[in-house]
This record gives sequence, C-alpha cells and structure tokens, in this order.
Amino acid sequence: MRETGDSVGRIGLATGSAACRTGSADALEERIRSQLDQLGASGLRRSLEEPRGIDLCSNDYLGLARDPRIRSRFARAVESLGVGSTGSRLLRGHREAFRLIEERFACFKGTPDSLYFGSGWAANLGVLSTFLADGDLVFSDALNHASLIDGMRLSKARRVIYAHCDVDALGRLLDSEPCRGQRFVVTESLFSMDGDVAPLREIAGLRSSHDFALVIDEAHAIGIYGASGSGLIEETGAADSVFLSVNSAGKALGVTGAFVCGPNWAIDYLIQAARPFVFSTAPPPAAAEAIDEALALLAREPQRRTRVRALAKLLREQLELGADESPIVPLIIGDSRVAVEVARRLGESGFDARAVRPPTVPEGTARLRVSLNAGLTTDDVSQFVQQLRSILEEFDLCLGFS
Repeated sequence: MRETGDSVGRIGLATGSAACRTGSADALEERIRSQLDQLGASGLRRSLEEPRGIDLCSNDYLGLARDPRIRSRFARAVESLGVGSTGSRLLRGHREAFRLIEERFACFKGTPDSLYFGSGWAANLGVLSTFLADGDLVFSDALNHASLIDGMRLSKARRVIYAHCDVDALGRLLDSEPCRGQRFVVTESLFSMDGDVAPLREIAGLRSSHDFALVIDEAHAIGIYGASGSGLIEETGAADSVFLSVNSAGKALGVTGAFVCGPNWAIDYLIQAARPFVFSTAPPPAAAEAIDEALALLAREPQRRTRVRALAKLLREQLELGADESPIVPLIIGDSRVAVEVARRLGESGFDARAVRPPTVPEGTARLRVSLNAGLTTDDVSQFVQQLRSILEEFDLCLGFS
C-alpha cells in the first residue's frame, strides 16, 4: 500500500502541476490575444508580406541585392567555403575571408580596423553594451534607432536624450549634465525613418570644448554619400572626431551584416568583450566574399549613388517637399489605419510602399516610408506620385502637395 500510495501521490502532484501549467498557459494566451486584438483595433497589428510590385520600400538603395556579379561571387564562395560558419569566430567560425573583408572595409572607411557582426542590431548592441560603463553618460538623439536605444539600455551608463538633430540643445546638455566617467554622444548619420541628415560636422565641432566619444550609425548612409560612397562621415569631413562607426552591409551594399570601424584597441576589445560577437555563430563566410564584390562595384559604378540621389530629388520635387537628395522620403499620414489602407491600395496598383506605424515612429506620425533605389526609372516615380495623389484625394490628404 505504501508503494501504491506514493505512486498515487506522485501522479496527483504531476496532475496538479500540469493543471497549474495549463491554467497559466490559458491565462497567458488570453492576455496575448487581448493585446493582439488591441493592436488590430488601433491599426497597429503587423503581418508578414512578400515583395509585390515596384520596390519603393526596401533598403536596397543601389540595387545590388540581386546583381548577378554579386550572386555569382556568393555562389562560388558557397562551393568553396560551405553554407555555414559552424561556430562563433572564436570557436572555429573564423575564416580568412572575414579577415580580408575586415581589412578592406577598414580601408574603405579610413579607419585602422573593423569587425564584422552578423547584423547591424548585433553591432550596435555590441558597441554600446561593451564600451558604456557604470558612471558614464551617453547623450542620444531623440530619434535614434531601436538598436541604439536597446544597446544603451543594456549598459550601466546614464542616458540623456537631446532634441532631434539639435546641436545647441546637445551643447547645453554637455555643459549642464554632470559625469564622473566617460561621455558619449550617439547618433545616426542618416535617420532611418525621417530620412534627414544629422549635423555631424557641428556635433564634431563640440569636441573642441567638450570631451566625449562620438559613435555614429551609418547604416543608411553607406553607399549613398561621400566621394567613395563610404557615408556621411566622409562627406561631412567628421572622421577625425569619430570614435566608432557602425556600417551596414545589408542595405545599400545588398548583402548582410555590419562592420564596426575604429581604432585597433577598440576593435580588439570588442573581440574580447562584446557579447553579441563572442556568443554568436559567425555569418556564412561566403557573405564576406559577396561584400567584397559589392565594394568593388561601388567603386567602379559611382553612377548608382548619383542616380538614387537624383531620383530622390525628383520625387520630392513632384511631391513639393523640397529638393533634398536623401533616398528615404517619409510621407506622414498620421492615422495608422489610414496609412495601412493607403499602402494596401498602392500595392494593388503595383507599388510596394509600406506603412510604418508606432512604436517604430512616434504616436500620431504613421507614414509611408518611401525609399528610392537605383533600379527605378523617372517614369516609375512620376506614376507613383500620380497614383498616390489619386488615393490620397479620397482621404482628403495632400502631404504638402496640391
């Protein structure tokens, strides 16, 4: 009886535990379904959609993602290097291809060294969670990307937000905010949702009277700006004032991953201490070969970046939004549900321009984030404007043009 009783007791305990888990799971499901319903009611629920129609939303600014020369180089590299790296760079995942592309990318950016991460998100988290320490103070642009914000949150530094692209406000905060450690300033160079350019030259100028390390995310500027296409640091002449830059290879370069560029000692420290690098399986080594080909094309075909900037200027002129050449053109609608409906209607008309809603952008600023690429024609741009005008008239919206 004792053995039977113990068995029954154990079964009863297991049953009770299962019931507890089931109840907990049911409550969790109910909570999550309620949140999903709320997102749907407010026009904020997202869905995964494949590309459709003419590309007016991707970050493939130079049209390199499907370039046959890069595809061929990647395929050949897969044949010789394999599909996966098999481990982190510190555990058999390292290949000579990574070393060579890091050397080339550092030369491209004009820095002593660089380190390749699997994504821009991982690179930003790696930089900010590694270098920002307890007692440090970091000044962050109000519209910085989520990866920069999360990297700062993971650190023990105190974060101070300055008004978007406001150098005077940043200067006042540098004067007034006490700091017992190192000061950092963190900004994007080309902002991913608004398409505006940070005043890098002016921010760099603050270093003459304030001691801080400047970290710049060049994700959307690489390939578009600068005499060599290396970004806005090059175009604004701010290189001597930059501590580290983060540079995407998955946008204008058309491949994947991101490079942190800076001094040798900083890159060495990232190899030792950046958790997203140390504990992540390395990217496929063939990606390094593809990036090498993309850099070669960038050097040989500067007309790609000239073209995309000209198309961006044309679109803005037709929308009566000024004459900026940023390839990112935000069309602010405001209401999330209207933005989704406008994007849907454009998709039916053959134009893939997606709606971007909170929390990606501030409340009340849901928008179409239109991005230009070198594969578009001037007719594509004009037809898009015509179709957009027609759809928006039904919603009594004009977005700055008549």
